[in-house]
Amino acid sequence: MTAFIASFIFVVLAEMGDKTQLLAMAFATRYSAYKVLIAVFLATLVNHALAVATGRFLTAVVPMDIISFVAAFSFIVFGLWTIRGDKLDGEDRKESKFGPIVTVGIAFFLAEMGDKTQLATISLAVKYQSMFNVLMGTTLGMIIADAIGIIVGIVMRKHIPERVIKWFSAGIFILFGLIGVYKILSTRIDIKYAFFILLFLAACSAYGAYYLSRTKKSKTANEKL
Repeated sequence: MTAFIASFIFVVLAEMGDKTQLLAMAFATRYSAYKVLIAVFLATLVNHALAVATGRFLTAVVPMDIISFVAAFSFIVFGLWTIRGDKLDGEDRKESKFGPIVTVGIAFFLAEMGDKTQLATISLAVKYQSMFNVLMGTTLGMIIADAIGIIVGIVMRKHIPERVIKWFSAGIFILFGLIGVYKILSTRIDIKYAFFILLFLAACSAYGAYYLSRTKKSKTANEKL
């Protein structure tokens, strides 16, 4: 029971203001709350089970910074996809071909790869030698923390224009991606080169967002003619 309580408290505190909590808030502006929560639960359960059972093995075979780099870059792509995927003629309600639960679940799974809560789950499992209690404690802690983010997202969806929500969500994904890429590069190469690459990726992301937005506007205008 000590392992469960300690794991629960640690993750709730660690997740306050963390990227996955903010992601829950962003996703709640696009999908229904219960679907986001189900996706968070499934992604967390699988991710933390992986951390408890095989985390140390994975870090020995695949460097964690490589995993984190791939996950970070994928969020830049996901942010641009958010801008491209929304449609204002009614198709903005259309779900991706994978469905909201799978889409959100994959995003959360990637976000947790190499994140502090995943690494903490490994440490807690080693410390308490109670895989089940640590898994349940960390998973419940994630659900509570992200539920707070979802509630904020629901409030945003009711009071903020859809276009603003779309760009806000995309901005969160791209920002986390850029920060993640910079953190990894700054440990591998000289910091000034890492900063230059960061600026280049930021510029490419900004241009990509602008291009996708303009393309979408042109397509919408042509469809109305």
